[in-house]
Amino acid sequence: MTSTARRKSYGVKGAPYGFLLPASILFVLFFALPIGYAIWLSFRKVRVSGLGLGAGARKEVWAGLENYTDAFTDSELLDGALRVLGYGCIVVPVMLGLALLFALMLDSEKVRLAPFSRLAIFLPYAIPGVVAALLWGFLYLPDVSPFYFVLDKLGLPQPDLLDGGPLFLALSNIAVWGGTGFNMIVIYTSLQSIPGEVYEAAKLDGATPLQIALKIKIPMVAPSLVLTFFFSIIATLQVFSEPTTLKPLTNSVSTTWSPLMKVYQDAFGKGDIHAAAAQATIIALVTLLLSFGFLRAANRRNKQEASR
Repeated sequence: MTSTARRKSYGVKGAPYGFLLPASILFVLFFALPIGYAIWLSFRKVRVSGLGLGAGARKEVWAGLENYTDAFTDSELLDGALRVLGYGCIVVPVMLGLALLFALMLDSEKVRLAPFSRLAIFLPYAIPGVVAALLWGFLYLPDVSPFYFVLDKLGLPQPDLLDGGPLFLALSNIAVWGGTGFNMIVIYTSLQSIPGEVYEAAKLDGATPLQIALKIKIPMVAPSLVLTFFFSIIATLQVFSEPTTLKPLTNSVSTTWSPLMKVYQDAFGKGDIHAAAAQATIIALVTLLLSFGFLRAANRRNKQEASR
């Protein structure tokens, strides 16, 4: 083989790596390195000598697992995790249930104005989370909300949605309003990929539209339901913008309402980036373990159904 032929052969073999190189560089610079740096910070702490004054009074030293031990015994972090658990128990089933219902309705043969309906349901997802939280926050305020004005004129009770138990419903409503459209599009797209011959065969067998939805459509879009559930779990564990945006409107939302708010408060409020790094690492590991466990269980179930 001549030298020219060798160079062409090497060029063809190396072309895929050349295309991957820019993405790999960006991945390392903006994903892998920050994660590694956060993990490295989580094993260190600042030791203060004397009054903390002078050039050598504050020194960064190795802390081992001390930051992680403190995180697991931090009552504020644990309370935030429990609040997010309750928040997720409301958001995930309601959001996915509505997304599935809307997708089935739009896939029906009798639906009218389907393009407009799809856009109307999906549109809230296009609104940034902070803007959505501000919008709903002012609708929750009794002094400026038109809903409270109507309830007052009708002589009906006016519940405070930004205090106590109703606060979970208020926050959950923002997440459901903003996330249902995206999940609906994913499920609806999966429904559109089902061959029409399947529906025709079911109709010939005398199946009703409800039976087709329950026996054919929902089982066949199960992978999309698993995917949307996976995304919803991750989004729930990372809730931050909604409670942070509503915090100035009510005293019921603390600076450590969710685990990510606790991380932010420790890092930028208290200036303890090492404790914040340990807490962020724990949250990331919990998210990874839950996601991996759920996907593994879903795959095991799919294999069992395929083997039957």
